[in-house]
This record gives sequence, C-alpha cells and structure tokens, in this order.
Amino acid sequence: MSFAEEWAELKAAALARRQDSAQMQLNQVPTDGDHPDGSTARGDGFSVNAASINGSSHLLMEIAGLLYEGRMDGENATMSRAPRAHVDVASNVDAFARFAKDQYNDMVALLAALSTKLKSSGNSYTTVDQGVQAQMNAMLDCGTYVAPENR
Repeated sequence: MSFAEEWAELKAAALARRQDSAQMQLNQVPTDGDHPDGSTARGDGFSVNAASINGSSHLLMEIAGLLYEGRMDGENATMSRAPRAHVDVASNVDAFARFAKDQYNDMVALLAALSTKLKSSGNSYTTVDQGVQAQMNAMLDCGTYVAPENR
C-alpha cells in the first residue's frame, strides 16, 4: 500500500469519526419549533437563561471556596521545615508551597473575575430584556389600529 492510499484511508476514518461524534452546542437552540420551556426561537437561534447565568456565577465562587479548603495545611508545612525535615526537603516543600499559593491566588482571582463578568452579563441581559418589553408594551398601549382600505 502506498503512502497516498494509506493517507486517504486515515483521512476517511478521521472524517467518519468526526461525523459520528456528538457535536458540542453551547446554549444553542434550533431556529425552528418550540423549546422545552415553551418559548419559541428567535433571531440567531441562541437563547439566554438569566437563572442559569446567575447559577453559574455562584458555582464559580463555590469552586473558589473548594480551592480554599484544599490549600496546603499549615501543620504539614511546619512539619516539613528544618530541623524536623532534611534541609533539601524543607526547601523543596517551601518552594512548592509558595508556587501552589501563587497558583491558588491566580485561580481565585480568575474565578472571581469570571463570576463578576457573568453577574454583569446577567444584569445587562435583564436590563435589555426589560427595555424591549417596555417598548413592546408602549407600542401596544399607545398604538392605534388602522383598518385596511378596501379596494
């Protein structure tokens, strides 16, 4: 078998695997038909759920809390210091503890920033949604029905 033939078979197998695997769809709904929640799709087929956004922001803060609970125990760090432990072990544990603390602080800051962005997005969505609803209500309240002319 030549390289070109083997390459063609590998490409065909990869394409078949790709078509068989489930494609990820993030917050995308079909653009036709009804949704499970009773609403219908509009616009580009994406939907927003303010409760989901708010729940996700709280989940990020919970993850930060779990990271806090999993941090290095002070007693373990104390037990690994010289003279209780070998000087090389103590220095390596100290270096690791400092690295882990830096990583922890970076991750907590990232999770807090993402949580804040999600809360802000949820608030913006609610504000825009209320504004559109107010415009629609104003149009319905202040509008006048004009009957079509018979020709």
